[in-house]
Amino acid sequence: MRTIPKFMIAGCAMMFSGPAFATCTSEVAKDDLTDEQVVELYDCIRDSLREGYAKEGGQWTSDYPSWGETSSQPVAAGTHGNRFLITFVNETGHAEYVKFSDERGPMPAGSVLAKESFNLNKKNQVQKGPLFFMEKVAAGNADEYGNWVYSVVQPNGKPAKISQKFCHDCHGAFSDQDSMGYPDEDYRITSQ
Repeated sequence: MRTIPKFMIAGCAMMFSGPAFATCTSEVAKDDLTDEQVVELYDCIRDSLREGYAKEGGQWTSDYPSWGETSSQPVAAGTHGNRFLITFVNETGHAEYVKFSDERGPMPAGSVLAKESFNLNKKNQVQKGPLFFMEKVAAGNADEYGNWVYSVVQPNGKPAKISQKFCHDCHGAFSDQDSMGYPDEDYRITSQ
């Protein structure tokens, strides 16, 4: 398991925090949630998250839910502010991504990953998180970032200003996986 420097996680958490979604609450704290409770919270907020992301009509914000999922449920991986994440990959890259292999080599240009996110606040209310994107571009377009371009959409659909360097510095912890983090092994949807 790789570790991301705490200052980077804290920085991401402070940069993107959405309002609480009071209708979706838990009776237990985040660290005590069962898998079933995580799925229930996600089911409660999923439609609202997607509607919010698509409000501004940004690139991919309406399309990504039809892409291939990579985990059986949202998982708090410790990255992206320790939010619950569920990753989708477009048709160009899905088959390669779900190999979950450090021997695979670079993802094909045109691959796009989308990560929905949410969290629980101190009152155990669901807090909407941003939608994170990574786009693999052709060599020579973003060499300094491993040919990945990062973008973020806030829960209200507005694009967030981000630093490519900041995102790449975090993703650099996964350099042997073409800068991509993977869902926890227990929840991965693998290629057949």
